[in-house]
Amino acid sequence: MNIKEESLKLHEKLKGKIEIRSKMPVKERKDLSLLYTPGVAEPCLRIAKDKENVYKYTMKGNCVAVISDGTAVLGLGNIGAEAALPVMEGKALLFKEFAGIDAFPICLSSQDPEENIKTIKNIAPVFGGINLEDIKAPECFRVESALQDLGIPVMHDDQHGTAIVVLAGLINSLKIVKKKKENVKIVFSGAGAAATGIFNLLKAYGFDSKKIIILDSKGIINRKRKDLDKNKIILAEITNSNNLEGGLKEAIRGADIFIGVSKKGLLNKEMVKSMNSGSIVFAMANPTPEIMPDEAKQGGAKIIATGRSDFPNQVNNVLAFPGIFRGALDCRAKRITEKMKIAAAEAIAQVVSNPSPEEIIPSPFDKKVVPTVSEAVKKAWNEEN
Repeated sequence: MNIKEESLKLHEKLKGKIEIRSKMPVKERKDLSLLYTPGVAEPCLRIAKDKENVYKYTMKGNCVAVISDGTAVLGLGNIGAEAALPVMEGKALLFKEFAGIDAFPICLSSQDPEENIKTIKNIAPVFGGINLEDIKAPECFRVESALQDLGIPVMHDDQHGTAIVVLAGLINSLKIVKKKKENVKIVFSGAGAAATGIFNLLKAYGFDSKKIIILDSKGIINRKRKDLDKNKIILAEITNSNNLEGGLKEAIRGADIFIGVSKKGLLNKEMVKSMNSGSIVFAMANPTPEIMPDEAKQGGAKIIATGRSDFPNQVNNVLAFPGIFRGALDCRAKRITEKMKIAAAEAIAQVVSNPSPEEIIPSPFDKKVVPTVSEAVKKAWNEEN
């Protein structure tokens, strides 16, 4: 039985990966009076007088909504709300298992960004944070941006969770190959949500955007192209200083770092050979990366990371989002800032005490990850506020 068949059987057996449990049993009249009527009226009245009391008397302070419209689920594409539910349940499970956060999956049948923004705003009073998931670009940028005034942290994990783990990996990778972030040439294969999130965080951290080249399905993004949308026009203005044209073969020549968030098989060992010595390859297409690790090694790559658990250096968002939301909830952060994301990345990198080509990021099961990240996130928020 392969992993797909085994997973299907397990999902059928479990009929959902999460459940709701009460914190106190209801066994007698007094229990009913305390937990429901008439006793429940008193916390209701206290909250009505001061909405901040909702954190004192309800689940809000430890509760996150995991929300998707089903438009970009894993590498499966636009498969709809119902088909997205297993992933959202899984994300809720990871919140609980890794960070003790109660998370609830919400899959929206609408794929209209404006309608979904309104819906999320209307249900926000229940939650202490919102994790947006598997919403396609460019709609995901609009949705996340419009929700930053809710007074609770809202993060699109496909952008920022991925970016944080990538940055953590690059921090340690550059130590190993003895290169500086300001000097390296980076090539991105992919220009969607994940690529945009990674690019923005690397730029904020001090990587030189002029030395970054980004490719979409039609080739290198440059200022000569007339087919770019608004987001790609912005990228064209601040990347690719030489206005290089062509495809991946042209872009990757003389590069130090490859970041793949696109499709399988786009990179080959000959292209890797054309990179600078000490090359770093993050091939993160799932389930099959842009290049398999053995081929990347044959091409001379010094450090290789993928999105898969069966190879070293798995770029897995579970290294980021549990600790980020744990820290944000604990310090009652109103949003997730760039400083908090950078602090999280540095914290993840620091968990690996002696980075090596086979270990640039920690295992998701390293018990130090969540507390280290959450403390870093809280410190960053408190310093900013």
